[in-house]
Amino acid sequence: MAEQHYGQFQSRPHHLQQHHPSPPRSHQMVKAATAVTAGGSLLILSGLTLAATVIALTIATPLLVIFSPVLVPAALAVFALAGGFLASGGFGVAAISVLSWIYKYMTGKHPVGADQLDTARTKLAGKARDMKDRVDHNVSIAQSS
Repeated sequence: MAEQHYGQFQSRPHHLQQHHPSPPRSHQMVKAATAVTAGGSLLILSGLTLAATVIALTIATPLLVIFSPVLVPAALAVFALAGGFLASGGFGVAAISVLSWIYKYMTGKHPVGADQLDTARTKLAGKARDMKDRVDHNVSIAQSS
């Protein structure tokens, strides 16, 4: 079956083969040589980086062990301070955004989400009225008994 398909592709008319010429062999060789050179260079660079990392870690390990009673608490303090500053900034931005939204809502500028807030307020007020009416009805029934 594969031979039939292969034969079908070989029996193309000659004028179709001229429109899509294959690239010259030398062009393919240049592409392959460039790819091998670039890939090999990157592979060598990655090997050198790995070797330098292992050597640096080997040299730094005794220093890290000696100074770890100081470095670990210092690192924890730095991470805690950074986290605190990031959280503080995030809460500040959130507070300013909320205050800006409230100002726009109160001045009638119709900020994003105002429709949902109005719908929720209307539903809540309706439920509160229903509950008040139910309580008044139950109180009147209890007083009449």
